[in-house]
Amino acid sequence: MQLPKGVEWAAHALVVLDVAGGRVVSSADLAGVFDLSPTYLNKHLQKLAAAGIVASVAGASGGFRLSQPAARVSLDDVVSALGSAAPLCQCNEIRCQGAFIDQKSQILASGLCSINRAMSRAEDAWRASLAGTSIADLAAGLDNATRTRMLQATGLDPDPVKDPL
Repeated sequence: MQLPKGVEWAAHALVVLDVAGGRVVSSADLAGVFDLSPTYLNKHLQKLAAAGIVASVAGASGGFRLSQPAARVSLDDVVSALGSAAPLCQCNEIRCQGAFIDQKSQILASGLCSINRAMSRAEDAWRASLAGTSIADLAAGLDNATRTRMLQATGLDPDPVKDPL
């Protein structure tokens, strides 16, 4: 199994948006953090916006920000938003072909093939693992130097002056 690179790119961009703390970051700046194609990343950010994971902000200072807390966005949400929600194993019922074609109806009546069942169990476990891992979990593993570098790469102040009130 191989996920499209857009899933990895989107997950990294979401971590940066979490580190940005609600501030808007342009797709070009998000792409610049990891030297990615801004056009390709923006395509995936638009899909994340359609899924309600990020909000798109228009205008000269526009870009993207998380539209919900990072703790509520799982890796499974990202995979699903980017169109990778279809089952990984597409059983073609080859067990009913060749030497077994004459037994097709009996074979199909016996239920799912054991290979399909095993693949489904593995996918269920994988999806559960993704669902149990949030963007906040991923960002929590970053050290302060990495967080600072991410913010600097986006052009955001890593230590914004706090309102004294």
